Amino acid sequence: MPNVSSVSEFLLLAFTDTRELQLLHFTLFLGIYLAALLGNGLILSAVACNHRLHTPMYFFLLNLALLDLGCISTTLPKAMANAFWDTRVISYQGCAAQLFLFAFLVVAEYYLLTVMAYDRYVAICKPLHYGSLLGSRACAQMAAAAWGSGFLNAVLHTANTFSLPLCHGNVVDQFFCEIPQILKLSCSDAYLREVWALVFSVSIAFLCFVFIMLSYVQILREVLRIPSEQGRHKAFSMCLPHLAVVSLFISTGMFAYLKPPSISSPSMDLIVSVLYSVVPSSVNPLIYSMRNQEFKDAVRKLFGYMLLYNH
Repeated sequence: MPNVSSVSEFLLLAFTDTRELQLLHFTLFLGIYLAALLGNGLILSAVACNHRLHTPMYFFLLNLALLDLGCISTTLPKAMANAFWDTRVISYQGCAAQLFLFAFLVVAEYYLLTVMAYDRYVAICKPLHYGSLLGSRACAQMAAAAWGSGFLNAVLHTANTFSLPLCHGNVVDQFFCEIPQILKLSCSDAYLREVWALVFSVSIAFLCFVFIMLSYVQILREVLRIPSEQGRHKAFSMCLPHLAVVSLFISTGMFAYLKPPSISSPSMDLIVSVLYSVVPSSVNPLIYSMRNQEFKDAVRKLFGYMLLYNH
């Protein structure tokens, strides 16, 4: 049985063998990637440059934008390069780095979304306690806990996954290195250790999801008490898209990591992975900020400064 050291590179999933379609995939991914860079870059610039946005909500939004940029930059550039150059190869070290960074950033983002749900809950349901519950120190500690939890999770799963002997080839049925796809290449019973670690991580993620749902139930109950129909509509239009993105993120992620091998297929795995690894990073800027008038005013002011500086 060859061990892990005998694998020096992996072959990622090829979207198609037709050159024209490969270039179409490259163009599509490039468009998505540039949109994510622009949206998240605007959030970082606007929050950093506008003192009116130095509040807990925008502090967490800035962290979310950083995680989104990191997450989509971990997977899409390599997929674009492979499509453009008509190759499937990723080195062993590159695959391990990609798996580590993706696990780190995705888990940190999910915990941060949980913190953001708590922030909205306190702001809407306990506004008088907002300053005491979400002071600058508490916000920094919660953000650090999200990033730290993501890092520890990534160390655990990367070490577990790449300590396994691989003897079922080196073909990864995914456009990036993902834990379930690497586990398929293992031929040792030791892979069950990583499966249980995944089950534990997903269980914690599910508890976070329950917390998010309960927070939004309380928020929606509070919103229904708003006498103004316009006020209710504004609150619903902000809360429901947040909940939709979080639900898509956790449901597709849990399906990707917990589904039985019997219902697995390359096309299904590809669609599910795009839904939780690419779509949230692209739509989060639109959902969390572009619908916010205060943020739009800050962006206009930022562009105004840039135009004055150029003149």
